[in-house]
Amino acid sequence: MAEAICVFTKGSIIIKSPKKPPNSLRMIVLVFAMVCGVFICLACLNQTNFGTSSKVLNVEINERHCRDYEVDRSQTPYVHYPKPETFSRAECACNPVRFFAIFSMQRSGSGWFETLLNSHTNVSSNGEIFSIKERRSNVTSILTTLDRVYNLDWFTSASKNECSAAVGFKWMLNQGLMEHHKEIVEYFNNRGVSVIFLFRRNLLRRMVSVLANSFDRYAKLLNGTHKSHVHSLEEADTLSRYKPVIDLSSLVTDLKQMDKTVLDALEYFSSTRHTILYYEDLVKNRTKLVDVQDFLRLLPMELTSRQVKIHKGPLSEHIKNWDDVNKTLRGTTYEKFLHNNDC
Repeated sequence: MAEAICVFTKGSIIIKSPKKPPNSLRMIVLVFAMVCGVFICLACLNQTNFGTSSKVLNVEINERHCRDYEVDRSQTPYVHYPKPETFSRAECACNPVRFFAIFSMQRSGSGWFETLLNSHTNVSSNGEIFSIKERRSNVTSILTTLDRVYNLDWFTSASKNECSAAVGFKWMLNQGLMEHHKEIVEYFNNRGVSVIFLFRRNLLRRMVSVLANSFDRYAKLLNGTHKSHVHSLEEADTLSRYKPVIDLSSLVTDLKQMDKTVLDALEYFSSTRHTILYYEDLVKNRTKLVDVQDFLRLLPMELTSRQVKIHKGPLSEHIKNWDDVNKTLRGTTYEKFLHNNDC
């Protein structure tokens, strides 16, 4: 309310009320205030939108910037830039990563081969992760585990997370791989995962290794400790002294089943990007390791392993009932295993 104004004159006091501003002036002030408010709001909104747009633009530019590093466009489906949830790749965010899996069978040289791969400064091969039954209990468990591995959120002693150039693990054929091959093939093809098959040509030698390793799980020949792989000649010599007795009644059938399992795996995963390796070839020709690095598009390095081979020399020195095995396999397609004494 406007205050009254007192005016003093001779002999009297006159009280006057102030004059109200014209209505037109009040309207002008009101309109001006509204215009200023709208202008300020628009300015704030534009600033917010610009900041959001800038962030989106930066992400898009960074993604394109990363992908510009990849020269061979035919390899684009197999080149990845993971964004882990558990850490930041920081300055390595634009380092492309290849995804791989080693498919093999127990006692086929996969442990030795994986140590060779992990000796590369930019390779993280995370071991036999599906040896834990819960991780392969169903397709959902399998795919969830795969997502963690290929998102670089799987931590093992082999992890070189920030600047890894190739990330994978080894997967035995009897660990849910064959049962769920359709879903796994679809996943691998969608995610651009490359497969390295590693098998053993001489299945009889593999059988000897399997039997000897199973025996040592209970015998624990190395000072009460079971070791599937050793790093000294003394340990290798101790384990090689055990000579298994091979069951002749199922020998040929067992070898046939091994053969079939390998052929089935090659057929099931034929649509994936893959390469096939044999343990014997790696032992005899170390240049095969250069081929593996090329397959994974790695900068070639000299790969090394501390593991020592356990069963050396002729098979006749490692099978207790050798003469019977020799007679059983004569004239069969597996006779060739009797003469292959190198690996």
